[in-house]
Amino acid sequence: MDLDVFVSAHRGEWDRLGELIKRAGRLRGSEADELVTLYQRTATHLSILRSVAPDPTLLAHLSGLVARGRSAVTGSSSPAWREVGLFFARKFPAVVYLSWRWWVPTMVVSLAMAGLLTAWIAKNPQVRATIAPPAEIQALTAPGGEYETYYSTGPAGSFAAHVWVNNAWVAATCLFFGVALGIPVISALWSNTLNLGIGGGLMTSAGRGDVFLGLILPHGLLELTAVFVAAGTGLKLGWTVIDPGRRSRAVALAEQGRAVVVMALGLACVLLVTGVIEGFVTPSGLPTWARIGIGVVVETAFLAYVFVLGRRAVRTGETGDLDARFVGDALPEKG
Repeated sequence: MDLDVFVSAHRGEWDRLGELIKRAGRLRGSEADELVTLYQRTATHLSILRSVAPDPTLLAHLSGLVARGRSAVTGSSSPAWREVGLFFARKFPAVVYLSWRWWVPTMVVSLAMAGLLTAWIAKNPQVRATIAPPAEIQALTAPGGEYETYYSTGPAGSFAAHVWVNNAWVAATCLFFGVALGIPVISALWSNTLNLGIGGGLMTSAGRGDVFLGLILPHGLLELTAVFVAAGTGLKLGWTVIDPGRRSRAVALAEQGRAVVVMALGLACVLLVTGVIEGFVTPSGLPTWARIGIGVVVETAFLAYVFVLGRRAVRTGETGDLDARFVGDALPEKG
């Protein structure tokens, strides 16, 4: 056998196998099949070369390639820290980015409605009278009133934990109950928008709109964004029930359901950050500009995380779904 001809004929397959091995764990279904095929071929090539052309350098190269290919094909376990890193570096930002056409409009509409409610309540005493008696409104909005003291009603640590649990429950409601045609999501969004509009309207009517913003913005920018992301994802899940597209409803819901799980895990961490800010920064003695600045920085970092890192991950083929080896096989579909 002419060794040079053999190497020239199969060098491309060996190089391609090396590329696929480097991306093991992030391969699409067709690429995973290609990995298995090339691994088997290379193992055959190695066996042939050992028997007819025992070139030490080439054998060492192919032996290492086959060993790494075997690990990739058999799915050797990855360290937990690596899986966590991949989740936050690729899967979570990718799944948030892929849903932006749902959560960005949700955010715009909700904030616009909250702004209209704020203006309507602030300008109409009759509307405020239907919300609460004047004495109660005074107690809420006066300096040192309930709106201001709410954020310092208890130890910062326990308050942050309480806020985190509450916000995580709201996000989970939006995510998992979206399957009910999105109706619970709309209800949760309206409740959130109404509370924001009432608080803003009452404080603005008392001439303390700036205080209200100083209390809401440090934690609220990221917190509201997380809620809108959850709501948009829940609405997308609800729409998948109505219109699964060219896939079967079961397959479409399975894919979107896995995306919801990824979103839930990631947003739990995001809301932990907002809880810490609400518990320790919002009621702190820092100047208003500093507290709001912290909120703006954190919000900007999250949006950059999604629209830069998330878009980059999507362009390399990341969908936020489980790796192919965990999803299982699916029956072929028509269309």
